[in-house]
Amino acid sequence: MKTFMSLVAAAGIVLAAGPWVFSDFWLSLAMTCMMYSALAVSWAMFSGTTRYLSLATSALFGLGTYTTAMAMQHLPWPLLIIAGGLVSALFALLVGAAVLHLRGTYFAVLTFGLGELVRHSITYTEKSVFGTVGRVLTEVPSNETLYWTMLALALLAIVTYKLVSASRLGMAMRGIGADEQRAATFGVNTRATKLIGFALSAWFAGAVGAAMAVRWTYIDPHSAFSPLIGFQTVLIAMIGGATTWRGPVIAAIGLSLLSDALRLNFPHAYLIILGVLLIVCVLFIPGGIASIQWKRLFGRNHGGMVAGHKEAA
Repeated sequence: MKTFMSLVAAAGIVLAAGPWVFSDFWLSLAMTCMMYSALAVSWAMFSGTTRYLSLATSALFGLGTYTTAMAMQHLPWPLLIIAGGLVSALFALLVGAAVLHLRGTYFAVLTFGLGELVRHSITYTEKSVFGTVGRVLTEVPSNETLYWTMLALALLAIVTYKLVSASRLGMAMRGIGADEQRAATFGVNTRATKLIGFALSAWFAGAVGAAMAVRWTYIDPHSAFSPLIGFQTVLIAMIGGATTWRGPVIAAIGLSLLSDALRLNFPHAYLIILGVLLIVCVLFIPGGIASIQWKRLFGRNHGGMVAGHKEAA
């Protein structure tokens, strides 16, 4: 654990120099990579271990975004990020208490439906109470502040994943993922474990949403609660491997770069290409990138080449 923490601290120090090294384009792309790293790692922390497929990321991210839109003028930046996370965590507790007894398709559909319900509820409230749909952000932090905030959230998500994985909470969530009834038989409070894990994961989604809100000068429900954010988070976690923190981070960086390139070159087809990529990964790499035995793979290929040379000789 000390080695791991040292590596995280070293990575944080190196990456903190980004605003002085990167151009505006690469700085923006780096923030996108860190955003999806934090979202995918925190999603994997709960859904990857318990195997409860949550599609609530869009709703949790949007709640954090709207927290910034509503409280930007009243809270300092650090408290605003914390508040965005707390709003989403509270929502996750309320939703989890109602739907975490379901599994599989039912849980996935309900979490997605609740996200849509929140989006339409905020749209209705904006129209009927405030007479408008959306909020304008006039004073926002600098790009440097946003970059360091996203870096801190991404590193915090990785550290939290590691700490939770080594804790009793992590063991309990893995037990639920393996066999929930058996875990309950061994004394695991499955309901409390799922609620805590879901709320902890939701805090990161809300905090990331609160931070990234300032990239838009105008926030409306359509952009804040975009389903694309939620689906891309799940896509990244599944392609990378939802049972580790490394896989989602690698996939977040790779897919963010790939998505940007596809969006520029194939603006009308890049989502189709990403969908095909997901299908291919599910069919041929069900455990994600992290499940590939690279040493064994290369060793086997090397051994095959050596054997082939011997037979040829």
